Amino acid sequence: MSGRGWGASHRGDRGQSTVELALALPLVTLVLLLVVQVGLVVRDQVLVTGAAREAARTAAVVGPDDRSAIERAAARAGSLAPDRLHVEVGSGVDGAVAVHVRYRSRTDLPLIGALVPDLDLHADATMRRE
Repeated sequence: MSGRGWGASHRGDRGQSTVELALALPLVTLVLLLVVQVGLVVRDQVLVTGAAREAARTAAVVGPDDRSAIERAAARAGSLAPDRLHVEVGSGVDGAVAVHVRYRSRTDLPLIGALVPDLDLHADATMRRE
């Protein structure tokens, strides 16, 4: 064996893992933020679907002409921002009431908000009049 031991052959690799981490960390952070943003959009879509159901249920009970009650019901259905929530009421088949809810989901997470534009989410619900 020569004077160079096992550790001598790996001296040039000491900072390699640090450099690899420094190169990979921004990409990993971006992917994690993107996953969180997708989760927030999915949550908003579930809330929009619930808002459409609640608005349709209210329209079936009070009638399609009481727009303020229908819009309040949609707004109360979840934690959606009322200023980005739009409710349209129409008539369905056989006297049913059809509701279309549209919501603008903001993508405002750091870095992701600049890469992904805000999304328009939609949901429809139809219920028979009571």
